[in-house]
Amino acid sequence: MMRFLRQFLLFGSVLGVLIYALHFIYGPAIVHPRTGLLFGFMAGLTVLIYSLTARLVAVSPTNLGLGYLIGMTVRMLSSLALITVHLARGGAQEGRGTWTFLGAFFVLYFSWAGFEIWAILSNLRPISKKQVAQT
Repeated sequence: MMRFLRQFLLFGSVLGVLIYALHFIYGPAIVHPRTGLLFGFMAGLTVLIYSLTARLVAVSPTNLGLGYLIGMTVRMLSSLALITVHLARGGAQEGRGTWTFLGAFFVLYFSWAGFEIWAILSNLRPISKKQVAQT
């Protein structure tokens, strides 16, 4: 778990600095004002899904696929709920701001999902191999 946290903090820091630099250079024309909230939401979701998958793999190494599919389902449904709430609370009235919000959402969604796939494959695979060797 410590290896994951180090990688998570490094990835989050690099992504956060990149978003801050884009916001500093281009302002709200490129980076939506709620991008920080999206960033925190996706980061928290990544930690939650990784810990869920790690627990399932700790129970049985064959649960890796199940944990991954549950994680992707949770990510997709919670993200859909987030966009629905944003649009229902007047996000669609912002004009061009809607497109910058959706752009920021999809960039962060795929960035964190890619990190999660990489982290699960690189961090949990050795654990499952050790447990298979013990049985």
